[in-house]
Amino acid sequence: MALQVGIVGLPNAGKTTLFNALTRAGAEITAYASVAEKPNVGMAAIADDRLERLAALVGARKVTLAAIRVVDVPGTGRELLGNLRQVDALLAVVDGFSEHATPEDDLETLRLELLLADREHVERRLEKVRKEAKSGDPALRREAAELEELLAHLDAGKSLADWPSELPRGLEPLTTKPLLALENGPRGIDCKLEAELAELPEEEAAAFREGRPSALQEVVRRLQEALGLITFFTVGEKETRAWTLRRGQTALDAAETIHSDLARGFIRCEVIRWDDLLAAGSHAEARRRGLERLEGKGYVVQDGDVLNIRFNV
Repeated sequence: MALQVGIVGLPNAGKTTLFNALTRAGAEITAYASVAEKPNVGMAAIADDRLERLAALVGARKVTLAAIRVVDVPGTGRELLGNLRQVDALLAVVDGFSEHATPEDDLETLRLELLLADREHVERRLEKVRKEAKSGDPALRREAAELEELLAHLDAGKSLADWPSELPRGLEPLTTKPLLALENGPRGIDCKLEAELAELPEEEAAAFREGRPSALQEVVRRLQEALGLITFFTVGEKETRAWTLRRGQTALDAAETIHSDLARGFIRCEVIRWDDLLAAGSHAEARRRGLERLEGKGYVVQDGDVLNIRFNV
């Protein structure tokens, strides 16, 4: 499953506009949120010129960019923010356009909303565990005691990111996730403009920017850094594709990312650097030059690796 980022923001900050710019999903923009509204979900492609060059080398019929799953909730509050407990990072959009905008204050308000959502989450779990602990189960009693300490920690205004020990399994707090602040305004990104440019053909959008890079590319780059993402490639005539992994993950993780069958039947992995493949001109010539090597399932994948996974199910 693709890594996920959640977008949060106060009303009219421009978060759904940013969501549309990143995903081209065309989600409806409303002034008022409702708990009944479902989150907007879409995919944000990660531009990578290496992919195009590799695809051209083999004459790929299909080219697929790597992508990050983006979730935009229609407001704040415990129930709405609860939809973001499984995302990997949060993107906080603050208003920088309004006449009396105070982006720094808005960001602190969002941090407080996340802390309050975590507090309610811990409190509800504590109520549930206390009832279950009446059975006398020692593990549940220990968890109840730990949750009471966590609740006191949150009541003191501290984030769960400051908790000194390991958190209970399955808690999925919001305040431990990487939080990237993005100002929708002159000092940051014009979300409305970027959403409009995203609707244009790439050539027209590039001409409008007059050679300047897309502000969205910087947003995606920051997300990649926050999540510790690297990109690897699978290169073939049928499809050439980019994939993402967390830095430090292995060839077996890469196989699982592509398809569970590849991981289940993993035999070995053929690895070559993307630029070595381009320089060689083909996989066959790369092998002749000794540029391609065999690696096992524990190999730590590097950014820019081209992988060909051999498997047998």
